[in-house]
Amino acid sequence: MANWSFWIDRGGTFTDTLALNPNGRILSSKFLSVNPEKYLDAAIHSIRKFLSVPNEQKILVSQIDSIKLGTTVATNALLERKGSRTVLVTTQGFEDQLRLGYQNRPDIFARKINLPDQLYEKVVSVKERVLANGHIFKSLEINSVRDALQTCVEEGITSCAIVLMHGYKFINHEKKIAKLAIQLGFQQVSASHEVNPQIRFVERGDTTVLDAYLTPVLRKYINQLEENFEGDLGRRLMFMQSNGGLTIPKLFHGKDAVLSGPAGGVVGAVEVSLRLGEKKIIGFDMGGTSTDVCHFSGKYERVFRGEIAGTRLASPMMNIHTVAAGGGSVLSYSAGRLQVGPESAGANPGPACYGKGGPLTVTDANVITGRLRPEFFPPIFGKRGNQNLDKQASILAIDPFSQQLQRTAETLAEDWLSIATQNMVSAIKKISVQRGYNVLNYCLTVFGGAGGQFACEIAEKLGMSKCLLHSKASLLSAYGIGLATIRRVRKESVEKPLLDKGMESLISQISVIREALKVEVLDQGVELGELESETTIFLKSENTDTSFPIVFQSVQEMRRSFKKSFKKQFGFLVETNSIIVDSISVEVYQKRKSLDISSKSSGKLSKKAAKFFTTEQVFINDKWRTCKFIRKEDLNLDDYVNGPAIIIEAFTSVLVKPGW
Repeated sequence: MANWSFWIDRGGTFTDTLALNPNGRILSSKFLSVNPEKYLDAAIHSIRKFLSVPNEQKILVSQIDSIKLGTTVATNALLERKGSRTVLVTTQGFEDQLRLGYQNRPDIFARKINLPDQLYEKVVSVKERVLANGHIFKSLEINSVRDALQTCVEEGITSCAIVLMHGYKFINHEKKIAKLAIQLGFQQVSASHEVNPQIRFVERGDTTVLDAYLTPVLRKYINQLEENFEGDLGRRLMFMQSNGGLTIPKLFHGKDAVLSGPAGGVVGAVEVSLRLGEKKIIGFDMGGTSTDVCHFSGKYERVFRGEIAGTRLASPMMNIHTVAAGGGSVLSYSAGRLQVGPESAGANPGPACYGKGGPLTVTDANVITGRLRPEFFPPIFGKRGNQNLDKQASILAIDPFSQQLQRTAETLAEDWLSIATQNMVSAIKKISVQRGYNVLNYCLTVFGGAGGQFACEIAEKLGMSKCLLHSKASLLSAYGIGLATIRRVRKESVEKPLLDKGMESLISQISVIREALKVEVLDQGVELGELESETTIFLKSENTDTSFPIVFQSVQEMRRSFKKSFKKQFGFLVETNSIIVDSISVEVYQKRKSLDISSKSSGKLSKKAAKFFTTEQVFINDKWRTCKFIRKEDLNLDDYVNGPAIIIEAFTSVLVKPGW
């Protein structure tokens, strides 16, 4: 390789970067995602550091082989409601449909219902109506739409979301309005037949509005990135999508970006586990802001519907469950009980020990109990970004609680850590045990900067006996982004009975989608011989709304698989011949590339104990214990570590509990 490759995960607290230099050696860095006193963008700052390029100088594109990036830019814009000003264009009579939604009540006993804020600020009513069979009941009055949209442009609205009744299938009216909106000068135009061509007006509408709202934010961020380079990055720059695949900037839209970073973590966890022979895993990613968990037993699990920050989204996403329990989760005492989160200290000011006046957090609790020791961490903290973690600041932050509750600081800190552990265990049960999976034979694949501190305890509570912490565990989302391949996924509605005589039409529809996706993937520099594809069919019983993903095969096999899935979820089976094809999903992707840079164990338990460089007192299980401290670089292949011990790495530490 002649040039540098960069794999970057811009998280809520830290930006992790793995750099593959021209000699094939992997280097790493970790910077606070938000640090305006030192840099404007952490991703660019990390690249400059590796290439020794000063801030006032542009980075030569000729030095770059590829930049693969997962970013929370779109997620943050959604959470903070800082997207583009958006107008919703919809069929007359349905102006309030997205606001009404499904009439579900988040808190069923609340007398005051607080509906989430809508992403659009104005609605344009369109005089048109196409019936479900395609009959044009009322023709499109384009002149009245022109006048209304022109007014929106004059008011400074820059994004347009077009959602017409039955527009997912009968697209002419949406196409005409989209063409008009572009002519009038809207910076972003999202039409539902392109964004999400599926039945279900509310989901289709919400997804289209979200795409119009967030895509300009991504475009602005991409432009800011490219301004730092001398020359055209072209296909060198790729972004991680929520579906677990990479794509070039022009195909990276708002609807694809909300789980950009966490999706990289799933890919990384699965790849490193498979290479060590683990085929059933629970992925556990504990970062600074939150904890993401996932389940894998042979195939990536995706969901096609979800809710992010109060907004419904119908787009292919990795099945990730997130809880507000990260290293930066704020610790508090309220309503007579200790609480962890959901508030987070973020990167700025960060936990109290970061030295910026932040609140008491999970990270501080680990510092107070001695599980994290400031002298073993890089000096990247403080207001100038050159100080060690400040243990005294953690003690000062917990002291008011200690006095109020008349408890020692270390016992109080460990109680908070136990609560954080239970929150994460509950999240794992939700995606595994509650779905009928027995996790006793699974491996807990742990990653994220804070994951190693909780691995043993979480495994114990779940009855698991094995954890895997990869050599890049603290940077595994970035590692997964580097291992990911280019991928495009498209889902379309069908709504037809599953019959032998209808298979020809279905195969034809699948073929059309597959060819369109092939063109998109080939356009990103992938060779024809590298392409692979998968087709998933979603089946449901007639007059029901719950569909099951089934691998596309013969009608008889699909019927058999549907009945098996139905019985597994509901515990009974209703005999019926009326099985409906709800929708189809086609995926075209680049074949997985081999990049094995990890050592493998012999599999035999060595009798050689790892050497430790010091022993310190650490508070574990209600008392101070003498704990061995071991440097990661001092470990040899097949060494064993008998707990209690703490293994020190550059960006994290691993707690080996007594008995492990």
